[in-house]
Amino acid sequence: MRTDQMRTEVPAGDVLLADAAAAWVGAYVHIPFCRRVCPYCDFAVVEGQDDLRSPYLAALIAEIQREPRFTRPLDAVFVGGGTPTAVDPVDLGRVIAALDDRLGLAPDAEISLEANPEDLTPRVAAALADQGFNRISLGVQSFDPVVLQALGRRHDPDMAAEAIVAALSAFPSVNVDLIFGTPGEAVSSWRDSVERALGAGVHHLSAYALTVERGTPLGRAVQAGAPAPDPDDQAAKYDIVVKAAAAAGLDRYETSNFAMPGHHCRHNLLTWAQGEYAAFGNGAHRHRAGTRSWNVRRLDRYVERAADSAVSGDETLDPWGREVERVALGLRRAAGVVAGRAGGALLESPEGRRLLDAGVIGAVGDRIVVTRPLLGDEVARTLLALQPGDC
Repeated sequence: MRTDQMRTEVPAGDVLLADAAAAWVGAYVHIPFCRRVCPYCDFAVVEGQDDLRSPYLAALIAEIQREPRFTRPLDAVFVGGGTPTAVDPVDLGRVIAALDDRLGLAPDAEISLEANPEDLTPRVAAALADQGFNRISLGVQSFDPVVLQALGRRHDPDMAAEAIVAALSAFPSVNVDLIFGTPGEAVSSWRDSVERALGAGVHHLSAYALTVERGTPLGRAVQAGAPAPDPDDQAAKYDIVVKAAAAAGLDRYETSNFAMPGHHCRHNLLTWAQGEYAAFGNGAHRHRAGTRSWNVRRLDRYVERAADSAVSGDETLDPWGREVERVALGLRRAAGVVAGRAGGALLESPEGRRLLDAGVIGAVGDRIVVTRPLLGDEVARTLLALQPGDC
């Protein structure tokens, strides 16, 4: 490494946690049902197909029962969607029980699910906790009614506040998701949303910039001339959440994620550590034994195929590709990643030296970190363009 590299600070605890996560194993479960599909969403979700809930749950359990076991029980389970809380808590409990029966759950396993605020009453929260869930992620997105309407959300600010109270009463770890940069969202509105979420006492905050995905209603609207998110506006709002979270005692451990001590999302950590995880449901992606594979996306085809195999594709990277992926994933974390072969090539490349001199990346010992997280995509593009002969 060059001796004139920028130096920066990386908390020792963040490094230990990031590196330990590589040994964890997990499972992702996809619940595709939504009462309304948000205009910005490009996930494998459906609206108005409630008649498929029972066959879908049966297909999920059948897929779980065929899954090869890991060498250790699951450290993390994440039930996402879609809207998991569109399904009865008892049925979600059956899925968790199937995972425990087939793959095992570690005594301290994190069992997390996503929820919409309008679904989470105190009764529902208690029922979910009774089924074994110990972490919840609430899709609040904003406390501004105008922004919520623009995002196609069904809840209002009061519902969101009530859902947070219900969650805190039932779960030892509570996350709130927020989205910034909706066209028309004032800086003051965003600041208020951040302050209301943090002021409620949540343990974890995820803050994502609104992105325009092709094929979504939002994408078509922007293509037709509707205003798109403004990058400068989003940068200013990102700076607001970083400072507010730090002031509230939450550690930024990844580009968009902030946590109180002991409340870092295990599913996130093992994913960024290139760890292994199973996945179940339509469109679900898994990573096992160096191979990434994914299920068929259409719900009806998944139900038809789950009794045999719902896998629709896979990819096994060569050693260089896997090394590049390791560094690219690790650079999402505030703790960064051990440089290794690909990281060394990044630092010695002309473009990497430019990023280093500009203070976009830095080094601490044998680790590389992204010191300007909003430019992380530029770092990733530079890394992916490298070839084995560059090192």
